[in-house]
Amino acid sequence: MEKNKCVFLDRDGVLNKDYVDYAYTLEKFEVLPGVAEALQKLKDAGFKLVILTNQSGIVKGIYKKEDVFICHDALQKECNHAIDDMFYAPLHEKWSNSLSRKPGTLMFERALYKYNADMENTWMIGDKERDLIPAEKVGIKYRIQVDNPLVENTVATHHAKNLIDAVDRIILADK
Repeated sequence: MEKNKCVFLDRDGVLNKDYVDYAYTLEKFEVLPGVAEALQKLKDAGFKLVILTNQSGIVKGIYKKEDVFICHDALQKECNHAIDDMFYAPLHEKWSNSLSRKPGTLMFERALYKYNADMENTWMIGDKERDLIPAEKVGIKYRIQVDNPLVENTVATHHAKNLIDAVDRIILADK
């Protein structure tokens, strides 16, 4: 079976505006500028695109999993259906332990297996350290932290201003 180049993406703060009180309605689900173009560049370069996102608002009773799917559908429409898949973790450690929830690795392990990821050509893009920790644990050696000033002692291998900047780095490295 052929191995695939993959880019795993955190959702909130990377693809859409992040809110402290969650982005779960279409009114608050704001795709960040340049996201559609950046994702298309990755698709054109042959990457599989997979969202790996914590969605603890579900277990907290703030919103339902259907709300996550509605926002994902809106994202897909705005991005010309560039995203191949989405994995989400609906739990939170206050209510239930889950190996899926970042910084746990189960979402990553499932995505790596499902897409037969070529570990030499797989990247993770996240805006928080907890997005990058599981990527490091499962052996993803390229980890980009976006929209965060340079932080000491991070597991990020690269830093970028935003998704567009991150994608430019990936495309450059892929040549």
